[in-house]
Amino acid sequence: MLKHARSAIVTGFILSAFTAAASAQSLTVVSFGGDAKVAMEKAYFQPFEKETGIRINSADWNGEMGKIKSMVDTNSVQWDVVEVEAPELERGCAEGMFEEIDYSKVIPQSDFIENGALECGVGTFIWSVALAYNKDKLKEAPTSWADFWDVKKYPGKRSLRKGAKYTLEIALMADGVSPKDVYTVLATPEGVDRAFKKLDEIKPYIQWWESGAQPGQYLVAGDVVMSSAYNGRITHAINQENKRPLGLVWDQSLYAIDYWAIPKGSPNVENAHKLIKHASQPENLVAFSTLLPYGPPTIAAIEALPADIAKDLPSSKENMENAIALDVNFWTDYGDALEQRYNAWVAQ
Repeated sequence: MLKHARSAIVTGFILSAFTAAASAQSLTVVSFGGDAKVAMEKAYFQPFEKETGIRINSADWNGEMGKIKSMVDTNSVQWDVVEVEAPELERGCAEGMFEEIDYSKVIPQSDFIENGALECGVGTFIWSVALAYNKDKLKEAPTSWADFWDVKKYPGKRSLRKGAKYTLEIALMADGVSPKDVYTVLATPEGVDRAFKKLDEIKPYIQWWESGAQPGQYLVAGDVVMSSAYNGRITHAINQENKRPLGLVWDQSLYAIDYWAIPKGSPNVENAHKLIKHASQPENLVAFSTLLPYGPPTIAAIEALPADIAKDLPSSKENMENAIALDVNFWTDYGDALEQRYNAWVAQ
């Protein structure tokens, strides 16, 4: 009897220790914050915690790759899963900053759209940079980046991202370059000069934005009449935030994919794959797109979207019709030099 009681006590201690260890498991997941982070917490993190008992510590970053490089170089990796934009993912993968994804532990690569599943990153959503405007401030709606540059027909301040990426492409389209030819032109010295010359025309009218929330804030406040902006922020403001008087032009927009990546040397690679698998399930991707108007990166999720949700997403066939895909290879090859020139130009 005493033997059985002692055995039961020991077993109880073992079970308690196992449960405590399991509940103590956690993942640090880093995103760009804002509305997307809120949607991720509802669609992915909270259900994952409930299903697995693995706690999610959610943090923000601004995409500064030096932070990851420093952690990897010093063997002090504290982040387990990071939301990364495509050019930075490719560069980081080539430089050994990210783990290779084991797709046998996620979902098949064939389930993703083109470029949705890469060596070191799993697509999480499709987003766009598009032309946003304040309907109350303009008598006529703009339809192109050429209109964005037309300060006589559309008087008032404009806002552009304080960075070369997206902005140089926009400048060339404003100068008449077809979306399909933008990167061919931009890959030449003459094309780069042409983009900066076009930006010179509008520089006195520009109020720069650096965070994704700023374009919508500037537009609602009346500080600017038009802005380049992340589609999700603007559509969310139109649909959710007291029906703000904002409009969005999909024509000539730029779309890209954000990815989940695992920093090289993360102590929780196995559980990181579990989270990414969970976040890649069609029902969870649809839940995210329902909360925030960014498109899902898998075929099944796109097909499962309700029509009233799909129409406001970059993944919509109509919205992609005259859009341009961000050229990851171009920005991997030329990004550093162009960002340096752009920052010098802004400072002039």
